[in-house]
Amino acid sequence: MITVSADAQSHFAKLLSDQDPGTHIRIFVTNPGTPRAECGVAYCPKDDQNEDDHVIEYEAFSAYIDAKSLPFLEDASIDYEMSQMGGQLTLKAPNARAKPVSDDAPLMERVQFLLDSEINPQLANHGGQVGLVEITEDGVAILQFGGGCQGCGMVDVTLKQGIEKNLLEKVPELKGVRDITDHNSGDNPYY
Repeated sequence: MITVSADAQSHFAKLLSDQDPGTHIRIFVTNPGTPRAECGVAYCPKDDQNEDDHVIEYEAFSAYIDAKSLPFLEDASIDYEMSQMGGQLTLKAPNARAKPVSDDAPLMERVQFLLDSEINPQLANHGGQVGLVEITEDGVAILQFGGGCQGCGMVDVTLKQGIEKNLLEKVPELKGVRDITDHNSGDNPYY
């Protein structure tokens, strides 16, 4: 589930040594499953510890996770690295923005999850996004681009060398992808 490195555990233990006895940490996700999802770590005093929390015991402290955040923290990791500028705490939660789907979930759900969790965050760097319209009977994912991708001169490269390659590798049932976007009517293309 969540991996907390030895360096991060030492960092938390040091921080908690200055807190009231019984204070631990809380790992959480705000707006889980949405594009606005944010992960965080906070102090968790005794009066903030709930019976339905998932608790992970470490040598010097416990980590409390509320039930709502738990599925979105699958495969999350917390690390602490020292540099010349000081320490840096890093929390990575690849499933925070989209609820993980099982390998036996319907094909549409698995493809949509990959678009939401892996493809769209990269496209968002260019002001774009892509949505799944349908999957044809012969296994072709029909996609529609928007934002900065609509009208972009590089959309074919993005589609074939990025999105299609990624989807076919991770969802073997797919046979290909096809773009149905009207790229001539884009209001704000990136290029």
